[in-house]
Amino acid sequence: MHFLGHVVRFIVSAIILMIVGYLVPQFSVGGFWSALLLALVIALLGWIIEAIFGKNVTPFGRGIVGFLCSALVIWLAQFVVGGIEVSILGALLAALVIGIIDLFIPIGNPYKAGKRHN
Repeated sequence: MHFLGHVVRFIVSAIILMIVGYLVPQFSVGGFWSALLLALVIALLGWIIEAIFGKNVTPFGRGIVGFLCSALVIWLAQFVVGGIEVSILGALLAALVIGIIDLFIPIGNPYKAGKRHN
């Protein structure tokens, strides 16, 4: 994926996080820049967790472990990004809504992004 593709992906992620902040109680995003920084932090925390535990604990993995890991990453990201307030229930609901939105508007699969097309 080229640099512009990454930029577009994070902008779309920020917009989705703003929509989720509007829809989900106990999950609030201060504005677009907070949402953009939140998208970057979520991607970074997800990458770190994937590096430590493998891809089965990420949202692209399978089962409840991936879902709970997503909620944990969303909840932890509030401590890094200002203007974000998330309760544990809000993080669970946000992970659910983001998963549903991702079914219809896939942001991208990081496992395919690193592979070369032959």
